[in-house]
Amino acid sequence: MTARLSSRSLSRRRLLAATSMVAAVALTAMAGLSPVQSAGGPRDGGDITFLIDSLGGTWIPNNSAISSFQGHIWGHVTDKLVYVDADGKVSPWIAERWEQNEDATQFTLHLKKGVTFSDGTPLDASAVVANLDIWYAGRKNEGINPIGLFPKTYTRAEAVDAATVKVFFKAPTLGFIPTLGYHGSILISPKTIAQPATQQADLSKTSGSGPYVVASWKEGDFVKLVKRKDYNWGPAAVGHTGPAHLNSITYKLVSEPSLRVAAVQSGQADVAYSPSPQELKSLKDAGFTIATPRYLGFVNGLAINTKLEPYNDVKVRQAFQAGIDRKEIIDTVYTPDWKLATSFIQSNVPGATDQSALLAYNPGRAEKLLDEAGWTKGSNGIRTKDGKPLTLTLNSNPYLATSKAIDELIAQQLGKIGWKVNIRAYDVVTFGEKVRFGGPAVPAYEVTRSFIDAGTVASILTNANNGEDWFALGESDKKLNELRDTIAGASTAEIRAPLLDELQKYVLEQGYFIPRTQIVQRIYVQSSKLKGEVYNGIAYASYYTASISE
Repeated sequence: MTARLSSRSLSRRRLLAATSMVAAVALTAMAGLSPVQSAGGPRDGGDITFLIDSLGGTWIPNNSAISSFQGHIWGHVTDKLVYVDADGKVSPWIAERWEQNEDATQFTLHLKKGVTFSDGTPLDASAVVANLDIWYAGRKNEGINPIGLFPKTYTRAEAVDAATVKVFFKAPTLGFIPTLGYHGSILISPKTIAQPATQQADLSKTSGSGPYVVASWKEGDFVKLVKRKDYNWGPAAVGHTGPAHLNSITYKLVSEPSLRVAAVQSGQADVAYSPSPQELKSLKDAGFTIATPRYLGFVNGLAINTKLEPYNDVKVRQAFQAGIDRKEIIDTVYTPDWKLATSFIQSNVPGATDQSALLAYNPGRAEKLLDEAGWTKGSNGIRTKDGKPLTLTLNSNPYLATSKAIDELIAQQLGKIGWKVNIRAYDVVTFGEKVRFGGPAVPAYEVTRSFIDAGTVASILTNANNGEDWFALGESDKKLNELRDTIAGASTAEIRAPLLDELQKYVLEQGYFIPRTQIVQRIYVQSSKLKGEVYNGIAYASYYTASISE
């Protein structure tokens, strides 16, 4: 049995000194439990502790920081209609099967029978309709937001019978089914959905249908989950459908990365989240399990604000694109677990194409483009035009521990070409308040963003259907908008594939998006005794299938 952390923050000395005491507490807590070994299968029983650097700001399901922290918890207490694996393959889960009409405007979902939420409510067609409605619209007047990537073309859903849901869209929505596996598309009991936001923010009052339930929690400290013994509807794709093997999972907040790693090394915890990439080789050599899954989504890169000078000039943007040495970033900041960006979306996303030629490091070309754009290099190495220096401010992303190190390297690379680069670092809250793509003073917004279906990309990049308009273009780029509309209107993957290829090529050629590397945002180091976890399409570790070995 692995020893457990017993306090919110531990110094290194206390961390090591506490081992025997915590182990005794853990053994006492386990009194009377006798894990059993099923014939030829994983060992049932046991408890694990997962150390994480944040638990987010609110537990309102629609408003949670699911993409960063709280998705770890939601992934165990809730289910989804479909399962999406690390390669983007969609398979049945609560929806056993589905059909769509020819133009992808109507879908019929056939649900598993006998599924229940932890409050006893059946997960039937009416419950699915309630979830679809709030994912689309939220209740903004109550402070409950819609889910960001849920299709804006949604019209309505209706329960045909207890196990059948028909869903209607006002335009072709080929990405609807994959998006049901997005990390925000978590199924919540209608009783929870009906609660006001203040009650939804109380995690103990939220009922999902997942393999674990919340046993206890403390804001900013920990969340303890215990398994549902009657759970019997897991996704077949993970090779297990019955109750979880582990008795409990405790997510514990420890803000300092070195303390999280030290706790796993000393046996006081089982998993540490977000260790430094530089630690991975030594941890692996010491026998710890290291996981660096890539999620489906955008690569780590910079969305360029074309409203701000000089980034309204395509030659300046193209020079920026050619002036980044991406291989040096991986060689300097990362390990071989990281991969070069080949587009502005991850290479494991269905529909991603290889645009590496557009991302080749070519400082000579960058210099020539800047010369053509009228930027002259002075004796100090900084380029000027009309008396103004060529400047760039990079706002390091606090959600990615390596962001500042990458920004510093990019500042050196661009500095050789003639840029003067400033770097600002904010905490998570301040970053959210001050930094926005398209913001009036933010020329380059760092993106770390997941999605399930590439068909949603074009509408995120533009302002259609309340899109996010990443490049502050409005409706000014007719080609981009045309690609957006034809991708959205595609009724089959075969029609959509060449359009996605053209979109990727065009966005990179225009220098609208500056890729840095393929992203590994979620890094895990865990005890070698913990085995059988599964990583989904958003790179979250699910311990539903995991067990502790002897």
